[in-house]
Amino acid sequence: QGRILEKTGLCSQITFGRYVRQGRKLGVDPKLFIQDLQFNKVPVRVYQPKATSDGRRRRGIIFFHGGGWVFGSLDTYEKVCRYISRESESVVVSVQYRLAPEHKYPAAYEDCLSATIHFMKNIEHYGVDPGNVIVCGDSAGGNLAAAVSQTLAGRSDLPKLRAQILIYPGLQALDFNLPSYHQNRGVPLLLRERAAFFALQYLNGHALHMQEVLEGSHIPPDVRLKYRKWVSPDNIPEKFKVRGYKPHKPCEFKAEVLAEVRRFCEPNLCPLLAEDAIVHQLPESFILTCEYDVLRDDGLLYKKRLEDNGVRVTWYHLEDGFHGIISLYDYCGFSFPAGKRGLDSIVNFLKSL
Repeated sequence: QGRILEKTGLCSQITFGRYVRQGRKLGVDPKLFIQDLQFNKVPVRVYQPKATSDGRRRRGIIFFHGGGWVFGSLDTYEKVCRYISRESESVVVSVQYRLAPEHKYPAAYEDCLSATIHFMKNIEHYGVDPGNVIVCGDSAGGNLAAAVSQTLAGRSDLPKLRAQILIYPGLQALDFNLPSYHQNRGVPLLLRERAAFFALQYLNGHALHMQEVLEGSHIPPDVRLKYRKWVSPDNIPEKFKVRGYKPHKPCEFKAEVLAEVRRFCEPNLCPLLAEDAIVHQLPESFILTCEYDVLRDDGLLYKKRLEDNGVRVTWYHLEDGFHGIISLYDYCGFSFPAGKRGLDSIVNFLKSL
């Protein structure tokens, strides 16, 4: 529908997509105190459990929503944030970062980092334990959570993050031909083409070189070789390759495309490419992956990198899950049990901290 409307000149695909994904206004939640604020000029929504916490300080969760850096809002993720706050009895701060293509990289990352630092510096206002702050996000939000976590790992002037929760995160844009990209190329809610489209919208504000990025001609052989130790099907357990995967040879490198996408090699955009010295300092991590998701292997590759660097990882894999399922645990009367299981695995991890 979005494409039809765009062709008729009524509105762009993105405007239409945002309208469809708006999320309905929910009524009052008897168990939560909810307020809209600004942290360092970044709009946020704060969820605080009303029940007393027996004098103990609560954990604080900073949540970055998904939507390919292009879609998503505080309202879209209202149900998810309420659920996490209620069930884990935590203060949740949902961040409304600026969206692409109007605001290109690094706008979203900068907003998320800025809101997180503001929260950490003003933590006593929210009754949160400074030693128990967690960054969390799904999809593009998982990418932002990983990037913020890496940036804060080296900061000595702030409390250390207690954990990071990455829900089917997108963590690299070097290789759109990993096994999960092939196996799930046509699986909703995130098709392989859309994944490249979103990454390019975030990077450049347009998706002119989508074909080259999909075929792999945007990265020079030496760079590919440099990152092969981290981004390669070789690092993915064999059992994930059985479902009809054939290795792909990248097409011939095109220098003119690299000029447009050079920043794909920056860890703030592609956290899977961070150096070991950074990864080694990261907090305890929770990674959720779905079998039927083009981004599955990004999560698996990062899990391996974290473990190789001595970081404790709790991994939860939804065998019957697809991309975006967490937001659908209770959607307009439909309910996906896998989405609820995924959410509960996150809540259980939080309670274990």
